[in-house]
Amino acid sequence: MTEKSAKFDKISLGVCYYPEQWDESLWEDDVKRMLDMGIGTVRVAEFAWNVFEPTDGEFTFELFDRFLSIAERLGMRVILGTPTATPPSWLTHKYPEVLNADINGVLLRHGSRRHYNYNSPVYRKYCARIVEKMAEHYGAHPAVAGWQIDNELNAEANHFYSDADSVAFRAFLREKYENLDGLNRAWGTRFWNQTYTDWEEVFVPRKTSNGAVNPHLMLDYLRFISASVIEFVGLQTEILRRHIKNGAFITTNGMFPDIDNHKMTSEKLDFYMYDSYPNFSYGTDGRGGYDYGDFLPDRGVSRDLSVARSISPNFGIMEQQSGANSWNIWGLSPAPKPGQMTLWAMQSIAHGADYVSFFRYRTAAFGTEIYWHGLFDYDNRENRKTAELRGLARISEKLSPVTGKKYRAEFAVLRDYDNIFDSEVDRWHSSVMWESEDGIFRAAELTHTPFDFLYIGERTTVDELAKYPVIFYPHALILTEKTADLLEKYVRGGGKLVLACRTGYKDEHGQCRMMPLPCLASPLVGVDIHDSTAVARGDAITDIIFDGKRISSGIYNDILTPDEGTEVIGTYDGGYYKGSAAVTRHALGDGEVIYFGGTLREDAARAMLEHFSLTEPYADVISIPAVCELAVRGEYMFVLNYAHSASVLTLHRPLENILTDTVESGEVTLPAFGTAVYKMGN
Repeated sequence: MTEKSAKFDKISLGVCYYPEQWDESLWEDDVKRMLDMGIGTVRVAEFAWNVFEPTDGEFTFELFDRFLSIAERLGMRVILGTPTATPPSWLTHKYPEVLNADINGVLLRHGSRRHYNYNSPVYRKYCARIVEKMAEHYGAHPAVAGWQIDNELNAEANHFYSDADSVAFRAFLREKYENLDGLNRAWGTRFWNQTYTDWEEVFVPRKTSNGAVNPHLMLDYLRFISASVIEFVGLQTEILRRHIKNGAFITTNGMFPDIDNHKMTSEKLDFYMYDSYPNFSYGTDGRGGYDYGDFLPDRGVSRDLSVARSISPNFGIMEQQSGANSWNIWGLSPAPKPGQMTLWAMQSIAHGADYVSFFRYRTAAFGTEIYWHGLFDYDNRENRKTAELRGLARISEKLSPVTGKKYRAEFAVLRDYDNIFDSEVDRWHSSVMWESEDGIFRAAELTHTPFDFLYIGERTTVDELAKYPVIFYPHALILTEKTADLLEKYVRGGGKLVLACRTGYKDEHGQCRMMPLPCLASPLVGVDIHDSTAVARGDAITDIIFDGKRISSGIYNDILTPDEGTEVIGTYDGGYYKGSAAVTRHALGDGEVIYFGGTLREDAARAMLEHFSLTEPYADVISIPAVCELAVRGEYMFVLNYAHSASVLTLHRPLENILTDTVESGEVTLPAFGTAVYKMGN
């Protein structure tokens, strides 16, 4: 898959700004203060449709012309958002068919945001028109450095149930299956008498008597949502590319469910941007976030940043948290503690971001986001956040040599969208996948072993896999012949592959294969599986003895029967299958496949990393407490302290700290929420 990276000439800072929400007398002073603080780019207009088109067919650009005139005169770069995330009230009132609906068919009315559906012909026509008008007017504007498509695609709502979606879903399925016989086979409609005899009988998921929906229909429905998003983005990018005359880039922001972001970026965008809000992890209202116990929760955002990096190796942050974040309909959220705002920005940069834009410049004085705090609060006075931003601007200048450098990973975790979508449909799948990915992430973080997510698709080559000496591909329930062949080539070429329980028993439609488990993976792993079980609450603890240590077997166990020549390297130590094979090693060509019969909790994942001698890969250079993260871009080593107190590092050789312009060695104290960036040499 073609990777598209951001191309900035230095580590750059930006901010999100809403001139339509503030008195015009503030604009020039605001822009001057931005520039004085080190901000060189503002994003505007992503929610301003009715400012450009106050009534149907009446267009005006006066407000943003005046703001862009100030930006151009003062030397501020601008990212313009296409305003399609918030259709105006005149449009939704006149054409209610543009609205999304819930699964009961009830329309989601005007009054919030993202209340539209991607497939309404009327909405697509109006979106195309407003984007065309904006592109004609601003496509050659010297202050416009880039365009953002919509805003946070699939946020708030990632399922769509309008009449237009059912019509588009039928077209999507006709193209895929050609006829109803093919559809009925793929969906297994003979079960519960669901056979379709006319295309008009096919709908997006609807409310059923027991809440269950055909899982094969659901899998295709999620693929359809992704295709709808990508087509909607393409509608806008095609218009913009006809009119952009100044080399401005096209991107979008977020990272929300049911979108193949890799395909979207590869086919439609110049690069990808992520929105980073670590404080969701700390919220007091139980909303979202990571449950990491004593593992400091803001560190969990590094997982999502690794996903963003898999889309664009050098990416941007369109919205970086600067203050407490909550809506008036949610509970309390704490403000970042002194130093955390800088830490979180450095976390983004450490993972590959070359552009970091803070949300937002000033906290909204009205509307739903009055508690989503910005750099400035309602009083418009300088504060500790703006002081931190000034310090970060000085840091970013010192980070200029890091610009464009690629992240260096010791291993990869393989993902694909078929299995991601299937995990939304299948709770068995999501349970094992979440446990293992969480365990691998924790183990890698706490042993300072940088890793990548690697997404595979139709065009993935064995050379892309071969960049990594070890690959984890836990719980690929859907495994196609093409993927199995790709994995075999990787292993025969010398790669080391780790698979885990429940691998390979579904086809691309999510149907179970009538083959001995693990089905298409059998030649890879050299085992047969006659028995398997979830580990129920109340069961005796089932551990695994592996490499001389006792580790967790997780929430599901495959009981393995090795083929001749397959080595047993771990056995179960509990349950009715005590003494049975739990972990096997199968040599294949110049490589090997490890099959782990359970789920990879943190201790098991750590044992796997130790088995391959992957932990602490920079131990000869530096010793780091577990509470600190290690990230490496090119020859630059980032150490981030997530602790609320100082941490002590030990440098085993003199290293230049490019943030302090000093050479350090021996014990070094990193303050609470502090970051050090060391140049290691090539």
